[in-house]
Amino acid sequence: MQKTAGLIKKRALELLADGTVTKVLGWEEGDFIYDVTPAFFDKETIDSLVFSSFCGSNLSKYLIKACKEQTEGKILVFLKPCDTFSFNQLLTEHRIDREKVYVVGVECKGMLDIEKIKALGINGVTKVIDNGESLNIKTIYGEKTCERSEVLLEKCTTCKSKELVVFDEVLGEKAENENSQDRFAQVAALEAMTTEERYAFWQGELSKCIRCNACRNVCPACSCMKCVFDNIQSGVASKSNADTFEEKMFHIIRAFHVAGRCTDCGECSRVCPQGIPLHLLNRKFIKDINELYGDYQAGEEAGSRAPLVNFTFDDAEPSVIHERGNS
Repeated sequence: MQKTAGLIKKRALELLADGTVTKVLGWEEGDFIYDVTPAFFDKETIDSLVFSSFCGSNLSKYLIKACKEQTEGKILVFLKPCDTFSFNQLLTEHRIDREKVYVVGVECKGMLDIEKIKALGINGVTKVIDNGESLNIKTIYGEKTCERSEVLLEKCTTCKSKELVVFDEVLGEKAENENSQDRFAQVAALEAMTTEERYAFWQGELSKCIRCNACRNVCPACSCMKCVFDNIQSGVASKSNADTFEEKMFHIIRAFHVAGRCTDCGECSRVCPQGIPLHLLNRKFIKDINELYGDYQAGEEAGSRAPLVNFTFDDAEPSVIHERGNS
């Protein structure tokens, strides 16, 4: 990881210096080493660019606004394999301009979840030394160790692919996907529940929502210039839940909105301050689409048409959907 971090900063400096790019989109460290956020850099601020095991954020969405504002030169963006799927999907939807972006693919073996580290009783983290299979974690209370696999982000434990599907050049050594869990296992477990059990599960989870809009704001598939939930005439704009119907409506409408377009990047769950497993709603739709229309991965290929935007006489009839929903 440290070697890749050095390569990233070196390459950013080179591309800025030779004029290939005029701006860099990467990650910046906050008050703590695990408090890493997306940020833009230029020649004067590039020293603040970092890359570590806490760079889990997907940078692709930040290119929507940046491409509109970019008038000269290109924007350098560092994308991990899972991020490149979102980038391709945004290209498909004409939300970003490929000619204005220089993509450096960054190989990735999975990012760490600070909340999982804290759950192990490891607090006051000041430094993390990645030894491959294990981690040496320095804290203000002393040194701790744990298995790397124990503290991966959820989206990394169920990584859909280690393949970079779009790039101009690549940095780092390719990682294997051999330890990835079945990403649809949790969905199948929900499907195995009774209707009452599923309702109780989602009622319990969605009731935690504080309508901070973090999931919507970070989601690459939520790229509307103005969201229906920001419409002051809707009656539900930027306010807390008033009743049980309202707390469900936001997430269910959002899930339908991204159906067939969600790349399963997992950002919605990663940023949720309440720990709601929002990705499971989207994965349920992905699983259903795969079973009804054949395997399809949004963002795997720029320009591909999702099954839900095509009509064929072999499409599932409403009765089939109804029977599946009641099974």
